[in-house]
Amino acid sequence: MNPKVKSTRRQNIRFRIRRKIGEGTAQKPRLSVFRSNTEIYVQLIDDINGQTLASASSKEKDIKAQKGNKVETSKLVGAAIAKKATELGIVNVTFDRGGYLYHGRVKSVADGAREGGLKF
Repeated sequence: MNPKVKSTRRQNIRFRIRRKIGEGTAQKPRLSVFRSNTEIYVQLIDDINGQTLASASSKEKDIKAQKGNKVETSKLVGAAIAKKATELGIVNVTFDRGGYLYHGRVKSVADGAREGGLKF
């Protein structure tokens, strides 16, 4: 598939998802997921004030030290963002899969965040 077409398609899916889930607020931020070929990144975003409240990625030292495949690492990233969110007093979030299928690493992040105490 042409890379230009593939990226445009994902961008359109992202915009459609964003329209449906709405904006993140300080009380209920948006849990945004970005997945590259090797790493995964998540952020808690307050869209109204334009701030990132917390972030976690598979590049963090304590997560990178753990051995395992990318799906297992993604679950650790989800647990890390849940821990940071609970420290900030955030329990409810809106999950934004960022145009990716809810499958594999994206699902693993969501499962890790739910096990960590986040509700969405």
